[in-house]
Amino acid sequence: MKNERWGGTEATLESGGWKRSGGEPSLAEANRSLHVPQKGSWLRKLLAFMGPGYLVAVGYMDPGNWATDLAGGSLFGYTLLSVVLLSNLIAMVLQSLSGKLGIVTGRDLAQACRDHYSKPVALLLWVLCELAIAACDLAELIGTAIALNLLFGLPLLWGVILTSLDVLLVLLLQNKGFRYMEALVIVLIGTIGGCFLLELVWAQPVVADVLKGFIPSGQIVSNPAMLYIAIGILGATVMPHNLYLHSSIVQTRRFEQTPLGKKEAIRFATLDSTIALGLALFINAAILIVAGAVFHTSGYTDIAEISDAYRLMAPLMGGAAASVLFGVALLAAGQNSTLTGTLAGQIVMEGFLGLRMKPWLRRLITRLIALVPAVIVTALYGEKGTTELLIFSQVILSLQLSFAVIPLVQFTSDPRKMGEFANRPLLKGVAWSCALLIAALNLYLLAMTVSGWF
Repeated sequence: MKNERWGGTEATLESGGWKRSGGEPSLAEANRSLHVPQKGSWLRKLLAFMGPGYLVAVGYMDPGNWATDLAGGSLFGYTLLSVVLLSNLIAMVLQSLSGKLGIVTGRDLAQACRDHYSKPVALLLWVLCELAIAACDLAELIGTAIALNLLFGLPLLWGVILTSLDVLLVLLLQNKGFRYMEALVIVLIGTIGGCFLLELVWAQPVVADVLKGFIPSGQIVSNPAMLYIAIGILGATVMPHNLYLHSSIVQTRRFEQTPLGKKEAIRFATLDSTIALGLALFINAAILIVAGAVFHTSGYTDIAEISDAYRLMAPLMGGAAASVLFGVALLAAGQNSTLTGTLAGQIVMEGFLGLRMKPWLRRLITRLIALVPAVIVTALYGEKGTTELLIFSQVILSLQLSFAVIPLVQFTSDPRKMGEFANRPLLKGVAWSCALLIAALNLYLLAMTVSGWF
């Protein structure tokens, strides 16, 4: 029986341990490039680890979230706030597991799948993940194009084409270093958060009604239209490619490769992602609350289009600044998604296929996959078509989610792969519950769609 030591854990190949495929870690140019002080205050160490969580959080507040949150808030008021909360809590659990996998094993989720599963299964998982990345990129393309149209009057079609060139920004930041990318992402997230804090103040929602919205309602499951939006929110919030992304970028930190060093790294990485996702929860909830307070209570219950929300905000909230802040936040959200989409695509391709290519080429391929449907729909159907495509892209993301979540929970719960860092019984139960809930909701959505309910 052949054993090998990988990432500090003992792996037995014949008993389900890692079958290491070899090769460099993903994002080899940034791997273990950022120093973590071995001594110093707790805060100093936390600051050294802060960054990856915010790159992950970007995917939880991209333009796809805006479409589903606006639709949910205008149609159903604050009812779906419980879904936003649940989605973010699930995200916090799953992202902590993703970070732990990368820290303990030195492998990202894509590499772990390639090492564990047969080649056909790994190839299928890769294809599904690429579809999820394309769906996310599609949302970012359309969202940024809408923001450019609203703020500067640029036609949607030209905005889609112009946005496809933002690969240059990604390449510039990658050449400067990983910290520059993290810093820009944090600034953009702060911009989005600041804009919506002001929007909330102006919207003046009834606090008691908002708090009621965080209490789950059986109506969410019994109402097909509400369920469709709810699953769209879930897909827009917990994104499958973010699990692959996080397991890789936590490895940019150069921490001690000892059980104690890894334990400390897990603690700080989890805190980093939890704080960042807490901010994402605020932004997602704020979008839905503003939509509920401004549109639903005013009788505008069909505001699914971002452009309609932008135009109605000024007259309903009593000032043009509200619309401008909305547009600026949307533009910041779209550009943030550009950065993480590029990294996720590179990680997935390297991890599943062992194939490395120039970042600009990888970005070009991802963009072309998303650009073609975006251009066709924008040219033929205009604003209404792009909004429907935006929401549909989030449902696609949700349907792909189980194919990333189940392997992640399986690997991190297996002591043969994780050693002493394997999930404890309580965490294992919570993680599997999250995985089964996601799978059940998606199967229900699929059954209802096939039967013609949606």
